[in-house]
Amino acid sequence: MSATLIVVVVLVGLVVIGIGIYNRLVALRQRCNQAFADVDVQLKQRHDLTPNLVETVKGYAAHERETLEAVINARNQAVKAEGSGDVGAMSSAEGALGAALGRLIALSEAYPDLKANANFQQLQAELSDIENKIAAARRFFNSAVSEYNTGREQFPAVLFAGALGFTPRDFFDLGEEQRDRLDDAPQVSFNKS
Repeated sequence: MSATLIVVVVLVGLVVIGIGIYNRLVALRQRCNQAFADVDVQLKQRHDLTPNLVETVKGYAAHERETLEAVINARNQAVKAEGSGDVGAMSSAEGALGAALGRLIALSEAYPDLKANANFQQLQAELSDIENKIAAARRFFNSAVSEYNTGREQFPAVLFAGALGFTPRDFFDLGEEQRDRLDDAPQVSFNKS
């Protein structure tokens, strides 16, 4: 009788631990999903703003066709990647869109009338605000993914996670082009030519 009681207590203990692990992993997965939805909302706002920005620039710098087309193509790829649900593809496409938008904003330096345009200034300010929100949402998402991946790899969860369908999640990476651009320090020169 005593041995049976010990076995029952051990089995109940294992079931309680298993339920606790499962519930924790579910909560972590939901946090990742919520964080991804936050990133997605910010990306959609940037996607919606991009055509207005391109149209405003087009009025002043229509002969910059290559840059304008690059922005539109990058936006279309980002929207397409967004529908795929693949974080890696989205990261890459969003990195390309960010780089293209950076080149578009840089055009304003060559066109003083564009730079002074109130509509362009407003769109540029909105884009800057959205970029800051995207960066914050991306950090929150990556933090949630890190916590989730750590939780599923810790003992004893690692014994059950794969069997229960908890697969590793990918980080929302900037992409190589964006990372290279951020790694290069801006050059400042006070020499007049």
